[in-house]
Amino acid sequence: MNPLRAAAEIGHFLEERGIPYMIIGGLALQYWGEPRLTRDVDLTIRVDPDQMPELVQDILKAFSPRIPDAEAFALRHRVLLIQSSEGVPIDLAMGIPGYEEEALQRSVWIEFPEIGRLRMIAPEDLIIHKCVAGRPRDVEDVIGILIRQRLRVDISWIRRWLAAFREVVDSHDPLALFEEALSKAHRASEGES
Repeated sequence: MNPLRAAAEIGHFLEERGIPYMIIGGLALQYWGEPRLTRDVDLTIRVDPDQMPELVQDILKAFSPRIPDAEAFALRHRVLLIQSSEGVPIDLAMGIPGYEEEALQRSVWIEFPEIGRLRMIAPEDLIIHKCVAGRPRDVEDVIGILIRQRLRVDISWIRRWLAAFREVVDSHDPLALFEEALSKAHRASEGES
């Protein structure tokens, strides 16, 4: 099972239908940060709410669902749980207006040997996702992204959105988490010099 091939399978399917998407999660982390094993594919797409039922049905004709009643689950929770032809799990999140629309616009095309180009979340937006999630491993991932990108990311973009997310994240302070990771990345980078 190859998650990158699975990403190409769903990515090309979406491109053929003109559906904007971006790869997030483990595959994006492998590209922008410190690689670690991933066995699934996470994507965010942009779809108008009135087109969502038809798109979900279209996707379920081409990809096997991972849960019973996947269509109802997707329409209720805005996440379609499917698998590739090789059985790789794919989580397809239906993006919401606002931040995710902007993140989709900022996503970048990356060329991969043998499978072609895929749309990847920008490193800044991957950092934002990780800081909002706020799990201990996410902090390490943010540090890894910052170091691998040599701290050449749009810090003001990250700070602006994390300040906005402070209003809705009640388990932790995503901006404080980023500042801590940024400080550690600076110290690690200075140690390499």
